[in-house]
Amino acid sequence: MATAIVTGGAKGIGKAIVKQLARIGINVMINYNTSQKEAQELKKELMQEGLKIQTYKADVSNRTEAKALVETTKKEFGDIDILINNAGIDEWKMFCDITDKDWDGIIKNNLTSVFYMTQETLKYMVPKKKGCIINISSIWGITGASCEVAYSVTKAGIDALTKSLAKELGPSGIRINSVAPGAIMTDMNKNLTKEEKEEINKQIPLGKFGEPEDIAKCVKWLVEDTYTTGQIISPNGGWVI
Repeated sequence: MATAIVTGGAKGIGKAIVKQLARIGINVMINYNTSQKEAQELKKELMQEGLKIQTYKADVSNRTEAKALVETTKKEFGDIDILINNAGIDEWKMFCDITDKDWDGIIKNNLTSVFYMTQETLKYMVPKKKGCIINISSIWGITGASCEVAYSVTKAGIDALTKSLAKELGPSGIRINSVAPGAIMTDMNKNLTKEEKEEINKQIPLGKFGEPEDIAKCVKWLVEDTYTTGQIISPNGGWVI
């Protein structure tokens, strides 16, 4: 039975991914940092279905904690086959108002965490020449977003890491892809007004926001696939084509 780590797996897109993978028979380690209650509730729900789930608190932007998460998963389940780098934060601010602290924080949480988790996981994937890594990026990594410059930079960085590392890891039998969601109904969009949501819907050919489950289904496909690597796949309702 395969084993997956899902960072930021307690809520939103991460939660949907955890459910999707667990329900196709994959052991899942739910990583969380501040969302302990949500993580425990999700674990309880899935364990009641007879699924193998564990939780682990770690700030994956910290090398020591990221390493401990990976090593604990290996000890708990015996192997690591899949890594979903989903943890991240957003920042809505005019570019000239971004402070050094803001910049360093979002780079560390969104991009450096992917570096740490991927490096630590590859210690186990490379020797067996097998593995699947999926990075949750964003449509803004493709197009850029006004008032979300730092966030857009981190997501573009994740996409660049994905494409570069796919070339490096291919000979080791390890696939790495990015999923770049468009407008999805998650906590990151909870501050949008009804009018703002309606305006966004007008710009999307399918006329609606996506759901976390839409992203989870894409992740499931990439996990089960055997010939896709180095791709940036953007479920966005046709918002960007």
